[in-house]
Amino acid sequence: MLTFKDFKLSKNIISAIDELGFINPTPIQEKTIPHLLNTDKDLVGLAQTGTGKTAAFGLPILQQVNPDNKFTQCIILSPTRELCIQISKDIMNFAKYLPGIRVTAVYGGASIENQIRDLKKGSHVIAGTPGRVLDLLKRRVLKINQIRFLVLDEADEMLNMGFKEDMDAILETTPKDKQTLLFSATMPKEIRNIASNYMNNPDEISVGTKNSGSDDVEHFYYLVNAKNRYLALKRIADINPDVYGIVFCRTRRETQEIADKLIQDGYNADSLHGDLSQAQRDHVMNRFRSRHLQLLVATDVAARGIDVNDLTHIINYNLPDEREIYIHRSGRTGRAGRKGVSVSIVHSRELHKVREIQKILQKPINKKDVPGGEEICRKQLMGMVNKIEQLEDIDTQIEDFLPTIYDKLSWLSREELIKRFVSVELNRFLKYYKNAPDLNIIEKATRERDNKKSSKGNYKFTKFFLTIGEKDDLTKIKLMDLINNNDSLAGAEIGKIEILKGFTFFEVDSALESQVLKAFNNKRYQGKRLKIEVKKGERKSKSSGGNPRSGSGKPRSGDKRKRKY
Repeated sequence: MLTFKDFKLSKNIISAIDELGFINPTPIQEKTIPHLLNTDKDLVGLAQTGTGKTAAFGLPILQQVNPDNKFTQCIILSPTRELCIQISKDIMNFAKYLPGIRVTAVYGGASIENQIRDLKKGSHVIAGTPGRVLDLLKRRVLKINQIRFLVLDEADEMLNMGFKEDMDAILETTPKDKQTLLFSATMPKEIRNIASNYMNNPDEISVGTKNSGSDDVEHFYYLVNAKNRYLALKRIADINPDVYGIVFCRTRRETQEIADKLIQDGYNADSLHGDLSQAQRDHVMNRFRSRHLQLLVATDVAARGIDVNDLTHIINYNLPDEREIYIHRSGRTGRAGRKGVSVSIVHSRELHKVREIQKILQKPINKKDVPGGEEICRKQLMGMVNKIEQLEDIDTQIEDFLPTIYDKLSWLSREELIKRFVSVELNRFLKYYKNAPDLNIIEKATRERDNKKSSKGNYKFTKFFLTIGEKDDLTKIKLMDLINNNDSLAGAEIGKIEILKGFTFFEVDSALESQVLKAFNNKRYQGKRLKIEVKKGERKSKSSGGNPRSGSGKPRSGDKRKRKY
């Protein structure tokens, strides 16, 4: 079996990775490291998160960095500060025995003055987020005009988070003769465009199937009424007493609400979202990494860069609007050879999303029944019994208390003692789940009901025209947040979204038409006053029908009809 020593890496690098426990390379490392050591051709690497991409590009780059040249020789761009920090720590660990190599991380949410001081000392390798890197370039503190290597890590996520213009501005300042390395879990057309515009006939390395999920992750969904999502989430946690995972929500508000409910109901949970300070984020992540938390409730943006290899579950409290995001979410479990589970809590009108995700995932997402109270109590009981049976390290300090305990409980028989012990441990579950209702809804009946409702015209989408678009840094994720951050629209059914250069079309449940108009009209987005109107003749559009490009959607200059704002 291939080992890292077979790559002819320097003895100092081998010593560092030996200390880290690296022995055999992962598939992406096995393909990427020889490529970067033997050729200066650009490279597109397609692999899921958690497959060892940092070592794949970091080790061969460090092999070629010259510490005697004080200028920056490599810059690594990543979508979030968490991932940026993790990359810089990994690179520093790989370079532990390489004298003179300096690594600096630059990212938002931290003192720019401290980062400027570090840069002025000289740095051979820089890991940064696009926004902070661009800021430092504009201040002329960071100079990347002589770099030899440019790495775009999780490039699809940088695009999803609206960093396209920042990335374009950064890439334009780099030299033409550099080696560009682009790593991505999915390959949308925007990534193809970057490869076409900024890379020179790149080679492509793919681990697994493009845009597909990990083979080590099982995928399930539970079909419930929307109002029962939280009850279903609790049952998923209860049926898996050893769960250690991330619960993904759409908005910051929902994330905080769900975390608060879980804490109130006695679960080891906390939230991670954009409203937290860096100190709060660090505190939450330290608790999660040390397993003091079992469930981390997070938004997609806040969870970028979380590097935890032994997650058992990813729970989609809401399915993402972007289908590729599901792949990123599920890729956070089933890492490093471990098995993982990705589950989704789905309501009846989201079944089409499940089918669309299956096509991209290229794996089945199987329906499971939400467990009932008796099943959960049995699982909790057996989990407790197994822990008692497998307990090996019994604290000797309890010896002093045992005589009193034996004397106190001596009148109880073995059977009565076990019964009382189990009752003390399980009372909460037994009381809570006594006469608990069945949360499952039948898929076939649901589909027939929804088809009947559609045919009667009771469930339709209205298409809206909004006066902001790509040039205003609007992305689908940001639009979803704008919609769901309104109390009257939280959890609304959303249809197609089409973001163009200067304006946007999007669909929302027609029953909420007036609330949408009220929520957006004359509000401000990044200082720009919004205007919204119903696209004429589009009130009856369904999410799966029609051509979103039919008609310009823009008011005609000569149209003197009164507009509905």
